[in-house]
Amino acid sequence: MTGTVLVLAASPMGKGRLVDAASVLPVLAAVTPSVLAGTDTANVVELADPLEPQAVLTRLRAAAAAPGPLTLFVAGQLHLDRRQRLPHLALARTTPSTVRYTALPWHWFREELRLRAAGSTTVVLDLHADAEVWEWLRANVLDCGPGAAVYGRVAPPPAGRRGVAAPSYMKAVATILRSGERPEISRLHQAALTRLAGEGETADLVLSAPAAPWPKDQDADPHTAISGAVQAGRHADADSLAARWEQAAVVAHGRGSEEALHWAEVRADLAMFAGDAERSCRTWLAVAVVRLEVGQPVDAPAVEAAVDRAHHQWGRIDSAARARELGPALAELRARVPGRREGALDHVQQQLRQLEVSSRR
Repeated sequence: MTGTVLVLAASPMGKGRLVDAASVLPVLAAVTPSVLAGTDTANVVELADPLEPQAVLTRLRAAAAAPGPLTLFVAGQLHLDRRQRLPHLALARTTPSTVRYTALPWHWFREELRLRAAGSTTVVLDLHADAEVWEWLRANVLDCGPGAAVYGRVAPPPAGRRGVAAPSYMKAVATILRSGERPEISRLHQAALTRLAGEGETADLVLSAPAAPWPKDQDADPHTAISGAVQAGRHADADSLAARWEQAAVVAHGRGSEEALHWAEVRADLAMFAGDAERSCRTWLAVAVVRLEVGQPVDAPAVEAAVDRAHHQWGRIDSAARARELGPALAELRARVPGRREGALDHVQQQLRQLEVSSRR
């Protein structure tokens, strides 16, 4: 079986840096890819101090779509954006005032991993928190969705004036793996923590969350069947199965419930995988409208994500007529939900004008 490994090490340049995240990369690079993945063979993608959150998102999305087990190794530091007070992974250009636009929103991990079968994804984290995130973590859980196992630590803010920290938990993990064997993930995690304790690092918030099992009253995790159908090229079968689950969720919980919206979002992703940008765009637009109708704020992460994805898919529609048809609805939503990227509404309006001019020729 071939696995996929995504290694992401990121921290800001300059005085805002809490940890030298990239210093772990040579240690991880010395580990055989198959051992990193825990599979016979593996593809490894490494991101060292990336600059743009969208570039990281592209790599994360590709890794999440890969068949077989997926392992994410993430080292870096967390900050809250000042507007929504949500955690973000700082990237190279991140400063306290630009977190919302230059850092990677943590909820993107959950969104991109939601289609993966339960138990097929492992996330290993070595993170450092600033004071605001440390306080946020007292009342909130840092996770990557119920289907992903998450292990690691979050180190507290530095006390007083200290130098840049090292990703010592991740280095301990890599050192253990360099032996050529990969223990079961919970044992690997405990072994790394034991090494840290021996070095005097005992104040960390420990992350130890195995993937949530699928409810016992269900025959199988539908995400597994859907992923299998997509990988086999049976896109219509995948959508049909997701549609049945969506309808069941609507009947049981209502159209505006998170259960029903989850399956609508799955169907939007399935349309993207099938190369049907128009259907994907329509579905994301519908999801955004429902979320707004049930009272979610315009800057809620799920609302922004729906509009952003509708916008992205709209730009990939081959038919100019279909793009013109959907453009006004997207522009209306963009006026309400500007999102994180400046000029998004202007982009839609400019593209609409070009489509109108082209239609008259």
